[in-house]
Amino acid sequence: MKHSNPGNDRFQSKLEMRALRRATLNVLAVDDDPSILNLLQSALPELENCYVSVADSASEALRQIEAAEAPFDCLLVDIQMPETSGIQLLRQIRSMPGNLETPVIMLTAMDDRKYIEEAFLEGAFDYITKPFDFFELRSRMNAAHLLMMERIRTQTSSASIKNLREELDFHQQFSFEDPLSIDGLDRCLRYIEFDNYVEQLSRSCRCDSWVTAVKLQNADYHYDLNGFGNFRRVISDVAECIERTSKKARAVFSYRGSGVFLVVTHGRDCTDMLPTEHRLNLKLRTVLGNHCGSVPLKALVSAPVSMRSITKAGAFAAFKKAIDGLSNREGATRMHAAPQSGLCSAPEPIQKEKGAGRLFDTVMRELYGESTYLDKQ
Repeated sequence: MKHSNPGNDRFQSKLEMRALRRATLNVLAVDDDPSILNLLQSALPELENCYVSVADSASEALRQIEAAEAPFDCLLVDIQMPETSGIQLLRQIRSMPGNLETPVIMLTAMDDRKYIEEAFLEGAFDYITKPFDFFELRSRMNAAHLLMMERIRTQTSSASIKNLREELDFHQQFSFEDPLSIDGLDRCLRYIEFDNYVEQLSRSCRCDSWVTAVKLQNADYHYDLNGFGNFRRVISDVAECIERTSKKARAVFSYRGSGVFLVVTHGRDCTDMLPTEHRLNLKLRTVLGNHCGSVPLKALVSAPVSMRSITKAGAFAAFKKAIDGLSNREGATRMHAAPQSGLCSAPEPIQKEKGAGRLFDTVMRELYGESTYLDKQ
């Protein structure tokens, strides 16, 4: 069995970052304003190795993407364009072969929550409002490209033989704290995209936002007792239940690892439409029952925490308050009752090798030290 060496892993990450800085990023900028395109085309290459192609419309952008020999390393897209908007263009890009993971950064003057939310839900990696700082833009482009390479490498290494891909993905090892990616849901964002989404909300400073935590009770027990695939499936099922029961609330949510989801809503009316803990668990029992009969699993739901005066630091403080409330409830419950039996009855606990660390940690620590986008001042 191959064991991870943290020192070697960190050294390898540094080598990759150095290689990334030396490599020429092939970038496509899409904007109907010629002055913005000229500025990007002249300024970005001066900062680091970067070749910038330009398109003044969505149709021209699609033509260049289709004609490219290899996918672009990064796309910079304006939202407000005639005929086809940047959001509509992003939707089309995500449906094109080879461009599902291509980083797309929205460069726009639109800072309304509606546009921010639509962009991230359609697959944007980041969202920067004009006027923007070129050094910050280049840093975020680096982060986006490196993360894309890591995700693609993880996907390809876990499925070298097509017929075994589903089985390999099902049993792929991960740590309990890992924020697993959950595909196929319209309003579920991955970890870093969710952070970028909340950061952009903090910049607009106009949102009456709330965060609610949802936690799989005794998640650590179920992780230790059951196989990787069973735990992954249950987390996906909880995510599906959250999306189904929070449609009217128009919630945006993300799995944060350790059995915890964070759900963001906007306005008290929408927040009041979130499912109660009882309703969510009814839906959870229905979905899980279809997989493995009677499943003694329960989700805990926190009280909504206001993010009205949202800032970068305030967002994490609200997240922590919501999660801590559930952890305290769960701790009190454990003092009075032992955990119930696990998923689909596994005969023996499965010992798991700790992962080398979460993907976002590797990327963000190399770029910003010990802080993430939300921590970065």
